[in-house]
Amino acid sequence: MRNEGLGSWPARRARKTPHRTALIHGDTTLTYAALHTRTTRLAHALRARGIRRGDRVAYLGPNHPSYLETLFAAGMLGAVFVPLNTRLAGPEIAYQLADSGAKALVYGPAHAGLVAGLPGGTDVRTRIEVGAEYEEAIDGAAADPVDEPVAADDTCIIMYTSGTTGRPKGAMLTHANLTWNAVNVLVDTDLIADERALVSAPLFHTAGLNMLALPVLLKGGACVLVEAFDPAGTLDLIERHRITFMFGVPTMFDQVARQPRFPDADLSSLRILTCGGSPVPTRLIAAYRERGLTFLQGYGMTEAAPGVLFLDAEHALTKAGSAGVPHFFSDVRVVRPDLTPVGAGETGEVVVRGPHVMPGYWGLPEETAASFTDGWFRSGDAARIDEDGYVHIVDRIKDMIISGGENVYPAEIEDLLLAHPDVAECAVIGVPDTTWGEVPRAVVVPRRGARPDPGRILASLTGRLAKYKIPKSVVIADELPRTASGKLLKPQVRRRYGGQLSP
Repeated sequence: MRNEGLGSWPARRARKTPHRTALIHGDTTLTYAALHTRTTRLAHALRARGIRRGDRVAYLGPNHPSYLETLFAAGMLGAVFVPLNTRLAGPEIAYQLADSGAKALVYGPAHAGLVAGLPGGTDVRTRIEVGAEYEEAIDGAAADPVDEPVAADDTCIIMYTSGTTGRPKGAMLTHANLTWNAVNVLVDTDLIADERALVSAPLFHTAGLNMLALPVLLKGGACVLVEAFDPAGTLDLIERHRITFMFGVPTMFDQVARQPRFPDADLSSLRILTCGGSPVPTRLIAAYRERGLTFLQGYGMTEAAPGVLFLDAEHALTKAGSAGVPHFFSDVRVVRPDLTPVGAGETGEVVVRGPHVMPGYWGLPEETAASFTDGWFRSGDAARIDEDGYVHIVDRIKDMIISGGENVYPAEIEDLLLAHPDVAECAVIGVPDTTWGEVPRAVVVPRRGARPDPGRILASLTGRLAKYKIPKSVVIADELPRTASGKLLKPQVRRRYGGQLSP
């Protein structure tokens, strides 16, 4: 087998465990043998439509077996997979298709209208709609092995970043990047072959694909694919499929915990709950601890495929609030602006290197060069290291508020605000102040049925934070702008609420 990349995974797994379940989607169940056959036929179908080594193959649609089949088929051909965020508008989709130079697009039927309306400026020549057209393409193709040489350092995926500022950039992740990240997950979460993973986080997001689905498939477990996250439905699926492994962002786990039957649901099958995207609020940790469940928190970024730091179960309580220590095959430092390591308790920038870190951004050599220094990728995230070597993510460096010469990190304030019984979500931003230059402002989304009093919310922080860290105003909002992965869009929060007076 000359394929050293992800495209070889279905064949390698099929020869080991052909009859074990690989994917479950609704009433459909695929074994590893079936996944291998379908992926091979799809690769032939794409090749017959002119797709060759290095060509980009995009996918637009919710979690579905065809997503992973397209990823593996592209990998068989030495082509590059481009996952597209289903929540983007038509012009945003068109930009990523044009920027990546995608020649083929596989898409879900719900997006047929958007695809039909794409402008003519893209290179997409082959369009395959999931459903009858997709199945016909597979059924009409050969099942002979695809013996295309693919090197581990070849680009496997162009995954566009969330685009919280400016145009999104395409992180080029190689087959080796994705494989080493999966190995890190296997080492640090003790996955087993009987794993049953609930994949409700979107596969177009790096965590849903690379921290959950791919490691489970590498190990030979089963992925239960869910097209849309539903809090009540999550409890049903856990019970029905005896789910052992879940990943989510804090807002997803919070919504599940608020379900009326959460205290009595059968969660006995769950072994692993991993959470990322943002720090897990302490109140959420407590809610799951009452059900005998412990969060394994992590920290990562698309450019690192994405795992960088991981907090294991053994230290989940003693080091609560920490992002943990580097994954097994990751090297991480927290450094000053001159890249010298900080001392314990000192705030600096997280930099990372390792076999899972991307070689660069697609078509952006200057941005790539600016993101690396002496082989270290600069995250732009601020952190502190404690005396035991555990890294505590403080905030995005650019989100830091400087008030009267003091550095204020919003994440610290947000965690305390989320403990308030009337607060469901919150974001802290800096707003101009004639005396201090800048002061914090809290933007708060109330819990259902609550009518929070801004004065009382601020009063709850007295004695728990230094006075200069306590927000000087509160804005009550209906919702907060977020990316598809659940991350707050701080620039949008600032634009929307930075000039608004608190009620």
